[in-house]
Amino acid sequence: MKNEINEAHEAFEENSSSDSKRKIVVPGEVIVKGEDYLPGEGTRREGESIVASKFGLAEEAGRVVKLIPIFGAFIPRRNNVIIGRVSDITHAGWLVDIDSASSSFLPIEESPRFINRNEMDQYLAVGDVISAKIWTVKGKGIDLTLKGKGLGKLENGFIFRIIPSRVPRVIGREGSMVNLIKERTGCNITVGQNGWIWVKGPSIEAEIKARKAIELVADKVYIMGLTEKVEEWFQENE
Repeated sequence: MKNEINEAHEAFEENSSSDSKRKIVVPGEVIVKGEDYLPGEGTRREGESIVASKFGLAEEAGRVVKLIPIFGAFIPRRNNVIIGRVSDITHAGWLVDIDSASSSFLPIEESPRFINRNEMDQYLAVGDVISAKIWTVKGKGIDLTLKGKGLGKLENGFIFRIIPSRVPRVIGREGSMVNLIKERTGCNITVGQNGWIWVKGPSIEAEIKARKAIELVADKVYIMGLTEKVEEWFQENE
């Protein structure tokens, strides 16, 4: 962990501009001072200062100061879109592995169409991969739904994992980063907030290129001008 933190600091300093509004911070470090600023995710107010609650990349978005964590496990939240794999079938629905400490369950009522309880495995079988949305988080259980645009069974292609806390950088501001990778590779890509990513492309070569681009972003989340770096990478690997 110490080596990774040092590498992050060194890489960030090498790639930062003097007018940068992002910086690497550690827990307890003052990010900005002034009552005009508001604490966002991963930060808190201490007097007139906004302080980091964890190690990560601090960013000013207008008056709001938030923190993009560089390390960390997936924390399930309502309305998160996740990718999971069906692990078992019960009379009431499907158990789904979403790489979380909490168990997750997809009730049969949360499928977008009527499912005969005697034919549930024809709709979703053990081992099938799905894109779903977290409907509720309660105690140690998570309920999922497939009712929504882009949700459902993910067929063909392949899935792989990245550190969940790096998902926001892979998606980019308003989807800019993942859309860039889609355009340059021709692949369909679904990014789960739990760090699972599904890629399906016109060829194996395109899928591999998309995966490498995503892993490049996930590995260099602390670099400024990351979009330009990815553009350059694509040009070098055409």
